[in-house]
Amino acid sequence: MAIIDKPSDYFNTKLYTGNGSTQSITGVGFQPDWVWIKERNNAASHKLYDIVRGATEVLESDGSYGEGTDVNGLTAFDSDGFSLGSSISNNGSGDTYASWNWKAGGTASSNTDGSITSSVSANQDAGFSIVSYTGNGTDNATIGHGLGIKPDCLIVKNRDDGTDGWGYWNKGMGAETQQMALNLTNAAFTDDVFKSSSSITVTLGTDTWSNVNTEKYIMYAFAEKRGYSKFGSYTGNGSSTNGAFVYTGFKPAWFMIKRTNSTESWYIHDNKRDTFNPSDKHLLANSFNAENAQEDIDLLSNGIKIRSSDSGYNASGSTYMYMAFAENPFVTSTGIPGLAR
Repeated sequence: MAIIDKPSDYFNTKLYTGNGSTQSITGVGFQPDWVWIKERNNAASHKLYDIVRGATEVLESDGSYGEGTDVNGLTAFDSDGFSLGSSISNNGSGDTYASWNWKAGGTASSNTDGSITSSVSANQDAGFSIVSYTGNGTDNATIGHGLGIKPDCLIVKNRDDGTDGWGYWNKGMGAETQQMALNLTNAAFTDDVFKSSSSITVTLGTDTWSNVNTEKYIMYAFAEKRGYSKFGSYTGNGSSTNGAFVYTGFKPAWFMIKRTNSTESWYIHDNKRDTFNPSDKHLLANSFNAENAQEDIDLLSNGIKIRSSDSGYNASGSTYMYMAFAENPFVTSTGIPGLAR
């Protein structure tokens, strides 16, 4: 597998301050196709936008709410970032925000690989696709994901229904029938949100949690790419100073973890809110809470070192799911080593 030498071509964190009016956020480095925004200094819901559903169409990771339209939210995906309206959730005057930006394949196209036709924006180089589809209520229905290889992580949300939660799976949890709820603190559970997946399609069940096959849905699908992305699990050791080490093969730019065997939040760290180790500023994907600086991790040249015994990160013997995206590969394709912070 080829190494991605410049991960910032496909993922970048951009911090900004709101102006209460309109503004264009630049410096992302590419046109983002998925933008996840969280206000840092106040309690406010996460706002998720993607190019397949269209600008102004918003979902919130910390709730089961269906898709809403905010004409003053994110108003356009631009060549080097995105444009904002006056919505306080994205652009309150003097408020601080983190935006996490991923590059998919731009404008979506029709995909007929599955029994349900999907609309897909796929970037096979980066192992990321955005998939929109309408369910048909049939058990074992399939949808094409456009990655060209088997996914390692799947996230799905019902766009129509305000009571169906977010379905989440990654390979560190085992079979696709193992699920977690992105909007809740619950431990992993067994359900047929996803039954299985292949290099071409994802097979859907008739689950009761995310209700993935009766209405309109959005799915984010990821496949690992060397030097850029990693999905898996680790086991905590309970040490507050010499905690678990997670090898990624790159210096992380973004890292999210969730305890799978017990109730805990979804912790998000990035390389922009803390520019030196330890990285202790975190936001919670399942909560509208403001940014907190509490638990320490080190973002190393080849992975993550946990520096906390907190049960959300490193309880002895407990299992944790993680997903990570890179700032730099550990070693580039030309042999240049990545540097620690």
